[in-house]
Amino acid sequence: MRHLWSFLAGLVVAPITWVLITLGQDGSGRTVNRWVEIGTYSTPNLIEPAVYLGVAGILLGLLGTLRISPLGPLVAGLLLVIPYVGMFIAPFTVLDKIPDNWKVLGDPLPLDQPVRNGTLFLIGLLLLMATFSVQRWRQWPAPSTGAELTPADDTPPENTFTLGDWPPSGARSEQDTAPLTLGYPDVGTPTEPLPRRSGAESPWTAPPRYGSASDSTDNR
Repeated sequence: MRHLWSFLAGLVVAPITWVLITLGQDGSGRTVNRWVEIGTYSTPNLIEPAVYLGVAGILLGLLGTLRISPLGPLVAGLLLVIPYVGMFIAPFTVLDKIPDNWKVLGDPLPLDQPVRNGTLFLIGLLLLMATFSVQRWRQWPAPSTGAELTPADDTPPENTFTLGDWPPSGARSEQDTAPLTLGYPDVGTPTEPLPRRSGAESPWTAPPRYGSASDSTDNR
């Protein structure tokens, strides 16, 4: 089925491309020749022929690059190459068979111009070369319905060792050093009471006295 659609696309794209190239080349040539005659130019005059050539290029690009079927580029390439090849056999007969009095939107349509300058032959060869791709002839692979098998992971395990893990937990000795502290007593440890104040004397105003009162008297 895909070959049939590609074949129909080639039959349609070939004549449309011929017409678009003719309009673009003729309009561009007449515009540039007019510029030369009057000695000035106006670039908006080239927009219309540029659009014709651009659309033709897009159609040829889609037909020649899409992986639908090579039958379309093959048919379109042969249709565009045959008129120029006929110029080697019977050139006047070929030119007589090409209509020369057609018009599109009031513009003349000289269909023999792309044949005379060899543009159709060049484009036809490009499309024929696109058919030599082997992958274009292969059918698209059907999507797999079963579960995809996960490939085996042969990569080595990631090393997550850090400096905080040294020395290893299994190699630590039983006599581990105690953790560093600030020297504060534990919360549950009782503390010694402060000395009581006697009278107006503060325990911090006089130096501490050693021995009893009698000893201090005898030493005087």
